[in-house]
Amino acid sequence: MTDVRVLVLTGFGLNCDYETAYAFELAGAKAERVHINSLIDGSANPDDYQIMVFIGGFSWGDDHGAGVIQAIRMKTRLGERLLGFVEKGNLILGICNGFQVLVNLGLLPGFEGDYRSRSVALTFNDCGNFRDDWITLKTNPSCPCVFTRDLDQFELPVRHGEGKFYAEQSTIDRLFQQNQVAAMYAMPDGSPANQVFPYNPNGSIYDIAGICDTTGRIFGLMPHPEAFNHLTNHPDWTRIKEKMKRQGLKLDNKGPTPGIRMLQNGVDFIRQTL
Repeated sequence: MTDVRVLVLTGFGLNCDYETAYAFELAGAKAERVHINSLIDGSANPDDYQIMVFIGGFSWGDDHGAGVIQAIRMKTRLGERLLGFVEKGNLILGICNGFQVLVNLGLLPGFEGDYRSRSVALTFNDCGNFRDDWITLKTNPSCPCVFTRDLDQFELPVRHGEGKFYAEQSTIDRLFQQNQVAAMYAMPDGSPANQVFPYNPNGSIYDIAGICDTTGRIFGLMPHPEAFNHLTNHPDWTRIKEKMKRQGLKLDNKGPTPGIRMLQNGVDFIRQTL
């Protein structure tokens, strides 16, 4: 079987590299942590990989806004190579700080294949502080996003201070019309969060938690799929276990979590195209 190789970006305040690489290994890929400078100086070649992951953390300390400096550095030094990576049909995933970088780069939303222009933003949470919590997500079954296929409603953790999705109304309308809104914050029963805190943890307009480009191959989201890589990551796992026990059901902790399933979708997509 041909290996699906995943490039997990590291460096300058990014701090989710080990768990992201581990989660992709669980998803069946061969993941490698690669420092941003290794791409810039040419000692690492993006053409050796099929999936590139912009991970969570606080790149350059978010000193000029979340993801801003990383986006400028990569656009200036690696801009054309990033565009070439996309043109070859590869996948790009941006998680939390990585999502912020993707929108600053212009890789999202990628209207009409324009991966240079910035048209959406991720800004300070309405609650005024950093949120570290678990939220419910609802996906859009009509969305072309590779990573959210066959996923409906599930929980993932969030941990961010600048996660509010914002754009002009015309841009929002276009995202929905083209089914580029891949995931939205929801109530525990799956109904829309309607910007109710803490179910929508940051005040994102229209409860937008993640978007993709028009091809579905570039995806950014604020919640962390890599951080739900085992049943026991969930804060209520013992409660869930006891509830199922009382119902005469057995808790299956061997199957993939929703977070790993999301990553598996990307790995399977690449494997099918190799």
